[in-house]
Amino acid sequence: MRVKDKIYISPSGVLKERIQREDLFVLNLEGEELDVPPPYKKLHRSSCTPNFLNAYTLRKAGSVMHIHSRNAVLATLLYPGSEIRLTHLQMIKGIHNPTTGVNFNYDHEIVIPVIENTREEVGLKVPMAEAMINYPEASAILVRRHGIYVWGDTWKQTKVMLECFEHLLDLAVHMKMAGLNPSEAP
Repeated sequence: MRVKDKIYISPSGVLKERIQREDLFVLNLEGEELDVPPPYKKLHRSSCTPNFLNAYTLRKAGSVMHIHSRNAVLATLLYPGSEIRLTHLQMIKGIHNPTTGVNFNYDHEIVIPVIENTREEVGLKVPMAEAMINYPEASAILVRRHGIYVWGDTWKQTKVMLECFEHLLDLAVHMKMAGLNPSEAP
């Protein structure tokens, strides 16, 4: 989460609902550590940090969330290209368009870029940055065989969008398996 010019990063390997204030890593926008957890806790900063920093610096995000969901992984396997396009699905209305500053409408087309996975999270930094630049209306990036990154202005907006993307990707998977194309208008 970003508060002014400070970014709060969760540690790896700690259940998110159990994180205490002292468990967080505090960084500046250049990724330099300003505050770290006490040494006795033996915590490590999330390996996704470079990817989170992309959203905070390139998109001025207030919050970034990353999950390894079944729907995200399956969608990247069923749609082999560099993007997934969706239209005429109700939950599109829950997706914020960072270019216009308002949410998309049901009948708009959203495009979710897909980048290839790498052995290490840090290897996603450059392709993720390129996708953010090439898809200015995107609020999420899928990583093939891995998961999804979603960003927004606040943690609440980001969480709502994450839930909407999960629903939309579930529909995209089921539509593909039923022989339907979620990018075609009815």
